[in-house]
Amino acid sequence: MTEGRKLRMGMVGGGPGAFIGPVHRLAAEMDGKIALVAGAFSQSAERSRQAGLRYGIAPERAYANYRQMIEAERGRADGMDFVAIVTPNHLHLPVALDALEAGLPALSDKPATATYEEALKLEAAVAKSGLPYGLTHTYAGYAMVRQARTLCASGELGVIRKVAVEYFQGWLSEPVEKTGHKQAAWRTDPVRNGPGGAIGDIGTHAFHLLEYVSGLKVTAINARLRSVVAGRQLDDDCSAFLRLSNGAEGTLGCSQIATGEMNALHLRLYGEKGSLLWRQQDPNRLFVRRPGRPEEIHHAATEYLSADAQAVARTPNGHPEGYLEAFAVLYREFADGLAVWKQGTANPLPATLPGIEAGVRGMRFIARAIESSRSEGWVEF
Repeated sequence: MTEGRKLRMGMVGGGPGAFIGPVHRLAAEMDGKIALVAGAFSQSAERSRQAGLRYGIAPERAYANYRQMIEAERGRADGMDFVAIVTPNHLHLPVALDALEAGLPALSDKPATATYEEALKLEAAVAKSGLPYGLTHTYAGYAMVRQARTLCASGELGVIRKVAVEYFQGWLSEPVEKTGHKQAAWRTDPVRNGPGGAIGDIGTHAFHLLEYVSGLKVTAINARLRSVVAGRQLDDDCSAFLRLSNGAEGTLGCSQIATGEMNALHLRLYGEKGSLLWRQQDPNRLFVRRPGRPEEIHHAATEYLSADAQAVARTPNGHPEGYLEAFAVLYREFADGLAVWKQGTANPLPATLPGIEAGVRGMRFIARAIESSRSEGWVEF
């Protein structure tokens, strides 16, 4: 790659009415390392063209479908360097496979695929290709999540005894998928979404956050999935007990029928020497509690934080950073990894950036939760 040149991104998905496509574009370009240059933004050629105009890319690089984009971009001297996958879940695997086959790294919205079996196919394809692959579990990009991860890894909290994570939303409290709501329509459709509803959409975020911060692995699960809204084909509410790799236990709750909730992702972690609390809607503060001592509030972008937490801050402390900045951290780490990879370095992506392992575990979580709910008992992870 030419010194100082921005990485050229091709996007699949993100057309008119999409939520996450514009988020990916803003996050990708925030640090000046990436430029959106091409896209297959919709399965409709006209809607893809409209999206290309909105994104400000050259008209001839707004393609009718992703296969056309990959083929055309391969033949350009200024062709794209990697593919961002921001489609409904059922397209994650075919787009990723075609990108990898064409020699293009991929950064995908979560979950990695629509089903666990597809995730295993993707894992094999990533390994065979040797190409970088990243997954945008957004909350891993927050500075205070990085700080919490460091505190757990350092042993400051002692042996972890209990972990509780919950992710509650209320936007599907009514059957809005029947009103033409685009996001609700595909997320409640098992064909386009896969077999996990709330458990796949937000439960995978909660699951990833638990393992990412604690450093522990879930070894068994006892889950109860429900479809509360009449006529809904996929779950919209889940409660689960977890067993963890060090013998500790945990709880995980996710719901999209929690009326009045907005985007309430909370993590509580209890060790023998202390505990921590982080809330996504108050992302710049991490609460740390130790017996016999005053409660500590760790603030983002302060000099006493870990190197990992300080590395992702963009503004001085007291200047709030949020969802877009956390998302952009993942794109920045992916871009830095690709720059190193282009110089011949294998496995260039940092451990802080979720990858194919996180993708497979997330899909396994969905599959095991569904299996447990159906059997009404514990299943091994």
